[in-house]
This record gives sequence, C-alpha cells and structure tokens, in this order.
Amino acid sequence: MDHKAISIRPFIGSKNFEQSRSFYRDLGFEEVVLFHNMSYFKTKGIGFYLQDAYVKDWIDNTMVFLEVDDVDRYWNELSALDLESKYETVRLTSIKQNGWGKECFLHDPCGILWHFGQFNI
Repeated sequence: MDHKAISIRPFIGSKNFEQSRSFYRDLGFEEVVLFHNMSYFKTKGIGFYLQDAYVKDWIDNTMVFLEVDDVDRYWNELSALDLESKYETVRLTSIKQNGWGKECFLHDPCGILWHFGQFNI
C-alpha cells in the first residue's frame, strides 16, 4: 500500500484547556483555533490537535515522541523556559542516554508525557 502521507496529527486531551493552550504556545507551537474546544498546534509542518476533553485513563497513558535535531540544545531551551515554575504540575526530566540515542521528558499540565529525542542514526 502506498500511503502518500502528508502528515500525522494525533489528538491529545487536556484537563484545563486554557492552561494547556498557554503551555503549548509557551513551548513555541503556533495555535490555530478550530472550535471553542479544539485547537491545532503546529511547528514547521508537524502538529497535533488539543481538545478540551479529559478522560483520566486516556491522559495517564498518552505519550508523544517529538524527534529533534539536537537534544542538548533543546534541553537548554526547555530549561530556560522555566515551565515548572509557571505551571504547577509540569515536570521536566533531564537527558537520558539510550542505545538508540538520547531523550529528555516533559509532562504537560495535565500529565501527558512528551519525549524529545535524537536518534544516533
């Protein structure tokens, strides 16, 4: 099957929609408001949909992996944003080296776990 895909856009939820919108704008994503309860956040041709929807089991099991060109640079930029002091439940975890590459982690305001990774390949 030849998909000829252009993009993939996951849907993620939020416990506090306005707070999550602010968080993702602070991360540098551009917001496109689609409806009063859904926005599309994008950067350089990739993106995701943020919904005003909270289902604990769904949120607690949502992870998003964003491949970046330089995890060390990205880590420094994330640290400089000081998101943990602005958002009570946000947690930033330092870079971890793996056999396939390295990554750092960021929990968004409702607990979604973002992996920011760089492959060795």
